[in-house]
Amino acid sequence: MSLIQEISECLQKGKAKNVKALVQQALDENLDPKEILNEGLLDGMMAIGTKFKNNEVFVPEVLVAARAMNAGLSILEPKLIEVGNEPVGKAVIGTVKGDLHDIGKNLVVMMLKGAGFEIYDLGVDVEPAKYIDKAEEVGADIICMSALLTTTMPSMKDCLEQLEERNLRDKYIVMVGGAPVNESFAQKIGADYYTPDAASAAETAREAVMKKRA
Repeated sequence: MSLIQEISECLQKGKAKNVKALVQQALDENLDPKEILNEGLLDGMMAIGTKFKNNEVFVPEVLVAARAMNAGLSILEPKLIEVGNEPVGKAVIGTVKGDLHDIGKNLVVMMLKGAGFEIYDLGVDVEPAKYIDKAEEVGADIICMSALLTTTMPSMKDCLEQLEERNLRDKYIVMVGGAPVNESFAQKIGADYYTPDAASAAETAREAVMKKRA
């Protein structure tokens, strides 16, 4: 097994110390930092995402894999900056106003990081305008909104209406998700995508950005 494959395997098993050591070893052996990222860390995280979607692993396994990925990234990031590695895209994410649930949102954050996105996490109870202001500030590609309560879902519609009012609707890919949210609601409020789980969210986000840039 190659060193890069070993990084991916250890990440999937959540072995943070091993991942950190192997990333360092790969750098010491002058392997390309982008290759370590894409074929080692991100490959491992996407594999976990697929297993999660297929109910082969569960939230605790995803969390330990994400921790291992972050351990590897802590060593790798300075090198990636040196070689000018560009993220796949930038995403602004948060749980909507009035809603304090964040487990689902945090899983999506991890999966998006695992798909190569730069993330701006606004946390919970986020005002509609705050998503837009942050997206404008950082030059985001995607706005992701999460809700766990039916009573907070209208806040998603408010955000989309404010995007229209500010003539910014076409500038951003808008994704929505959360337990009470579904495809018909997403279509009704004019969101671009609804995804049922964190792994699908990351895949969809990646494809959407590629498609928009094509």
